[in-house]
Amino acid sequence: MVSQRGGNASKIFSYFKHLPFLFQNNFSICFVLAVCAYRILALPVVTIPNDAEQQSGNFEGDMILSKELRQALSGQRNGLTDVQYRWPNNTVHYRIIADNFTTEQVDYIRRGLDTIANASCIRFVEADENATAYIRVLGQDVGCYSEVGYLGTVQDLNLAPNTLESGCFRLGTIMHEFLHALGFFHMQSASDRDEYVTIVWEKIEQRFAHNFEKYNASFVSGFEVEYDYGSVLHYPAVSFSIDGNATIVPRVANVTIGQRARLSDSDVTKLNRMYECE
Repeated sequence: MVSQRGGNASKIFSYFKHLPFLFQNNFSICFVLAVCAYRILALPVVTIPNDAEQQSGNFEGDMILSKELRQALSGQRNGLTDVQYRWPNNTVHYRIIADNFTTEQVDYIRRGLDTIANASCIRFVEADENATAYIRVLGQDVGCYSEVGYLGTVQDLNLAPNTLESGCFRLGTIMHEFLHALGFFHMQSASDRDEYVTIVWEKIEQRFAHNFEKYNASFVSGFEVEYDYGSVLHYPAVSFSIDGNATIVPRVANVTIGQRARLSDSDVTKLNRMYECE
């Protein structure tokens, strides 16, 4: 997408005319500076994802997959079926790298964990110094992302240290990333998603088109729960858009996708079925 910025050239020259001494005595320098400024302003605008979950450049924006997972995902819904990726005894060990965050941010992360725990049989336990398999919660300024499922080693989950209720520090985004760590993928890549949404391929930035592929039905499951527009794991409508227009259009009128405020009822149901809480 290229911005129409030709009109800015006259503004640049006008600016220099208000500096008589500089303009009259150093005309050549001023002219070169003006031309350079114009050329910079006329450069194409490179569209980058503006959602915090889409900034890290990982699989579908915010997931880090092992080689095995990448090979297995080739196009039903969004939870891993293989029990090896589930946290043993429904217990997730984690360690927040506290010097990456403010006290308020640490408290907010724990609020997200408490919300998941209160809705399920999942327990979150702080890893001690002898732990070898746990989630390391980082605060690097590279968006939000998580490794998927239990890996039996130290695995990273990153939350860029944004202000509360923005970017990675929306409560729903924190839970979104921990649901990935628990073994869930994105809603809109379900194998049956075309019955529920239309993917507007021509509006997707080409280098991000792979993020809209569908999952292998034998490897992920919806645990017999219907497609959920309101899932905290659903992409927003304008994800990876070239121009801000929708890339995902629901086939049902008047529904909102991409909320990051809460776990939906189906999120809770699938989590409880995956970990056999019911």
